[in-house]
Amino acid sequence: MEQKLKLGLPKGSLQEATFQLFKRAGFNISVRSRSYFPSIDDPEVEVVLMRAQEIPRYVNDGVLDAGLSGLDWILENEADVVEVADLSYSKQTTNPIRVVLAVAENSGINTVQDLQGKRIATELVRLTTNYLAKYNVTAKVEFSYGATEVKVPQLVDAIVDITETGSSLRANKLKVIDTILVSTTRLHANKEAWENPFIREKLQNLSVLLLGALRADAKVGLKMNVPGDKLDNVLAILPAMKHPTVSRLINSDWLAIEVVLSEKKARDLIPALRRAGAQDIIEYPLNKVIP
Repeated sequence: MEQKLKLGLPKGSLQEATFQLFKRAGFNISVRSRSYFPSIDDPEVEVVLMRAQEIPRYVNDGVLDAGLSGLDWILENEADVVEVADLSYSKQTTNPIRVVLAVAENSGINTVQDLQGKRIATELVRLTTNYLAKYNVTAKVEFSYGATEVKVPQLVDAIVDITETGSSLRANKLKVIDTILVSTTRLHANKEAWENPFIREKLQNLSVLLLGALRADAKVGLKMNVPGDKLDNVLAILPAMKHPTVSRLINSDWLAIEVVLSEKKARDLIPALRRAGAQDIIEYPLNKVIP
């Protein structure tokens, strides 16, 4: 029987960013509306879409071989899993998300100790309870089914919520009084599945490609031709991941230079490179960078 990697991917807010990351890594995923079983152009992978909150539990239980979900949800589910890769991306940016404790801007609550006997709403009940226990604070922690930010201060005294940019908190006139956790998306595996050589190799290969796609994010390659007598001038202003690649053009005293750098740096450097003597400058996008 042909083996397959059963992989859980997040449905909802992280779905589009995940599909785009897989595309840059070389995998095309397509899904019909309301379907939970997308197609992927790898016959050895079976994809299941589900809420990121649930994926670690199903990986822990062996229903899935592996999945992508945030460290916050792995801890919330108390999932005993193998971390394969730390993938620093979220729905809007490549930055980590934060799990924060927030209260109304005009609240007299300024520290976790001020929450003694208070009411807190959150989707992350276990994480919040464990956090309060570290400070010997007893509060009523209730599960929130969504729109958590609007519950302060009329329904609850505080919330524990996930924020990426902080814009929703600011819009609802909330202030952060503590960051409980900085979380990134993790590729994680069931411990028993990880012992299967086929699944382990498949996940290790997937990890290399996904991390390579993330490293390439917001980076570009530059190629240019430089007269030999201008080489030092050009090299003096060129950054590089390690060192620029320099090769001599056939039957010429000209040199070809290739370098990888951030897209923003390329924007500022190209005019300077032209002034330094570089010609035939080509900028091209990158899909993956594998160190």
